[in-house]
Amino acid sequence: MSLTLYYHPYSRAAGVVWMLEELEIDYELRFVDLLTGAHKQPENLALNPMGKLPILVDGEQVVTESAAIGLYLADRYAAGRLAPALDDPQRGTYLRWSLFAPSVVEPGLMAKSNDWSFKESQAGWGNYQAMLGALDSAIAPGPFILGERFSMADVILGGTLRFMLRFKMLESRPSFEAYAERLGQRPALVRADAKNAASMAEHGLTR
Repeated sequence: MSLTLYYHPYSRAAGVVWMLEELEIDYELRFVDLLTGAHKQPENLALNPMGKLPILVDGEQVVTESAAIGLYLADRYAAGRLAPALDDPQRGTYLRWSLFAPSVVEPGLMAKSNDWSFKESQAGWGNYQAMLGALDSAIAPGPFILGERFSMADVILGGTLRFMLRFKMLESRPSFEAYAERLGQRPALVRADAKNAASMAEHGLTR
């Protein structure tokens, strides 16, 4: 088995399980005990000097950062299905919204929740209301980011949105709730949620 995900269900690696389930290929979950600091041990730092999860190992290739892992997996294992082809005009939209989650949504929410002081013109995430409006513009037409076509962009952006709505980190809108509900019906996401729940139970973890 060449695909190994270094994993903890309380980390962003939980979302990568959904990515892998959408591929419908074999993979191994390698549990990393965050509570004991295993992610900061030399063997893990050799793979990711940031000492963070997720870490995906595919043969000799190491990929970190959730969005990068999603884009890598879709191109390598589901090109034309979960990732538009290189010459497909929709690829621009696909990349745009895939990267919107880590580069705009996450820092934008951190800035708001921690009352950061910054100049909007100098921050890549702009302001909170603009971020919400941009999200709405991507999601509201539906049913997915690329219209009728589900893609890895929905796993990356949708996974972030779903998590933040669940823990009330993001202001709710009807379009956001409807989108999250549609995603929740994906068989791959149902399987991923079950695997994450089973891992929590196995390791005695509770939220």
